[in-house]
Amino acid sequence: MKAAHGRVVSLHYILTDDLGVQLDSSRDREPFAYLHGYGNIIAGLETALEGCEAGFISAIRVAPAEGYGEYDPQAVFEAPRAQFPPGEDIQAGMRVQGEGARGILNFTVVDVNDQVVVLDANHPMAGKNLHFAVEVLAVRDATAQELAHGHVHAHGHDH
Repeated sequence: MKAAHGRVVSLHYILTDDLGVQLDSSRDREPFAYLHGYGNIIAGLETALEGCEAGFISAIRVAPAEGYGEYDPQAVFEAPRAQFPPGEDIQAGMRVQGEGARGILNFTVVDVNDQVVVLDANHPMAGKNLHFAVEVLAVRDATAQELAHGHVHAHGHDH
C-alpha cells in the first residue's frame, strides 16, 4: 500500500541540521504516525513521502520554504517588561506564550532587561534546512473517524 491522501503512515525518523546535529528522533519511542495529505507534518517531508511504501528508507532534505519557513527578522520585536508577570524570571532562550487574534502564539525570548523583553515570533527551526533519515514501517487506510477528525488515533484513542 502506498502513502496517499487519507492513509496513515507510520515511520521512524532522525532529524538533523546542516551540521549533522540531531534535533529530534523517534528512534527511542513509538513510531511516528500521521494522516497523509492532511497537513499534519511539514509540507516538504509529506511531499517526499508521497507514494512510498513500507520498507522505504531515505535521506530527505527539506528546505526552509517547505519546512518551518524562512527566518523573518521583522518577527523580532520588543514588548514592555510590564506585560509579563512581576517577579517572573524571564531569561534569553526561554519559550513563552501570548494570546493574539488567532489564538495562542509562541515566542522565543532573545533578550531581557528591566524595561523590555525582546521576542522572536519565528519558529525555532525557521530558516533551517532539515535533514530527515526516514524508515517507513507501515502504510494503512485511515479509519472513518481518523478521516473525519483529520489526524491519527493511536492505540484506540477516541474523542
